Amino acid sequence: MSGADERGQLPASPQVTQDALFDDLSDPYGHIGYRGVTACKAAGITYRQLDYWARTGLVEPSVRPASGSGSQRLYGFRDILVLKVVKRLLDTGVSLHQIRLAIEHLRARGVDDLAQVTLLSDGASVFECTSPTEMFDLLQGGQGVFGIALGKVWQEVEGSLAHLPGEESTDEPAEHPEDELRARRAARVG
Repeated sequence: MSGADERGQLPASPQVTQDALFDDLSDPYGHIGYRGVTACKAAGITYRQLDYWARTGLVEPSVRPASGSGSQRLYGFRDILVLKVVKRLLDTGVSLHQIRLAIEHLRARGVDDLAQVTLLSDGASVFECTSPTEMFDLLQGGQGVFGIALGKVWQEVEGSLAHLPGEESTDEPAEHPEDELRARRAARVG
């Protein structure tokens, strides 16, 4: 298996920036960002999960990160794709530690054929398969596995986002009511 050890398990890799994952694939949404609630709906996760994963660096918003109290994170299409993959792996019983290793491996891999990759999990480990032969070899071991075809996840996220609101990315974060309120309070105190 490409990039995997003799058992097919994904190796640990050095820290790599998140936006390297799926970079080689065209992003149908360009610089459109999605607020946290929208990202949660598209990925099928809770806001609590989204917030935790952003704070711990598992999946950080690439369009606009949080910049203090009252700021809104904006997640890109690729971010939501990663969120959905993480959710699917969690659903199979894979530990968050193993998921972090798998996501780091995919980021480091930087493939242009990611739609052809299938992630298989036995609930404890994550395996990368890029061909039917690799999948067959893994299944021959007789253990039960759960597969995630990344191309299918891509299509699902695309379908979900087609019906959800997005916003154009700008270099400057949009002003939010909380920011205005904070400014008024500071003016009264000062």
